[in-house]
Amino acid sequence: MITVLDRYIIRNFVGTLFFMLILLITIFVVIDIQSHYQEFSENNFSILDTLIQYYPYYVIWAANIFASILVFITVIYFTSRLANNTEIVAITSSGTSFFRFSRPYLFVGIVIATASLLTNHFLLPWANIKKNEFNVKTLTGNKRDAHNANQIISSQISPSEYLFVNSYSRQSKIGSGFVYQKFNDKRILLHEIRATEISWSDIDSSYILRDFYEKEISPQGKIISLHNGPSLKKHFNFTPDELLPEAFVAETMNTPELNDFIKKEKMRGANNVNIYLNELYQRTSSSVAVLILTFLALSLSSTKKRGGIGINLAIGIACAFLYIFSFQALQIFSSKGIIPSWLAVWLPNFIFGIITFILYLKRAYA
Repeated sequence: MITVLDRYIIRNFVGTLFFMLILLITIFVVIDIQSHYQEFSENNFSILDTLIQYYPYYVIWAANIFASILVFITVIYFTSRLANNTEIVAITSSGTSFFRFSRPYLFVGIVIATASLLTNHFLLPWANIKKNEFNVKTLTGNKRDAHNANQIISSQISPSEYLFVNSYSRQSKIGSGFVYQKFNDKRILLHEIRATEISWSDIDSSYILRDFYEKEISPQGKIISLHNGPSLKKHFNFTPDELLPEAFVAETMNTPELNDFIKKEKMRGANNVNIYLNELYQRTSSSVAVLILTFLALSLSSTKKRGGIGINLAIGIACAFLYIFSFQALQIFSSKGIIPSWLAVWLPNFIFGIITFILYLKRAYA
């Protein structure tokens, strides 16, 4: 049953969070417009165009990325205000336990964490697609040249298959100097295809090889078959986007798609799987962090201090900085293969969760 006290705290929680969210997003958008105004202008995009085509998706990204920290600062601020006005003392003195006082915090925290979880797994990847598409359209100078430049591909597409392309265009999906090789478990070449050009066909999801040369070899090293021709249609178990993925490919996939992509990357022995696993695990861990940081903020700010709201905000910002720093540092270690991805992503929550539990019980039984 929701009481007057619950409604009062929920109203304070949601109202303060909404105000801080609007303030933060406004600051972010203004700063981003100022820093990218030249790129927008050079590509003939007006401010109105960006507000329609780009910033709605940017807002989804920014709001969700900073959700846990924003909730943390929000709870610190409005709970400190309640404590300074001796409202918490009055509430607990009337017979309401600190556990009961915490119930509306738990309710709002669960709602926000659930919304963040669904956004992370499904809505945010769609927003990232739109945001990144616009970013590509507004590239200028060296950044545009680097993005559009032909690239060399040297890839292991399975434990026994390798693919090489001397020059590949991501825009036209055409490459030159193509080589495909397949080996057995003794590293003996069994199958090889060479072609002067490779191109992708969207019609039947196949590759067209021009001026090809193909040979099959027995495990004893004898040539079984050898033929060439002007063109050959081949179906490989990868698309051009998987062959040469964008740096931000993981953030544009919803969770089922990302799981399938990770399985393919593991199958072909890719070295950067941990980067994709980091993205996968943090979609859940960042939502759990909302609940942890909600109760950490409650435990830190529900007692009246001599420094008032200022000292509580200073402590809160320091904790937020420590959380973000540890989270980012551990992900760097994980991407280099030093520690497992799940540990890098969940360790800050585990440590802060223990700290929160201890501080919460200490405050409850004070």
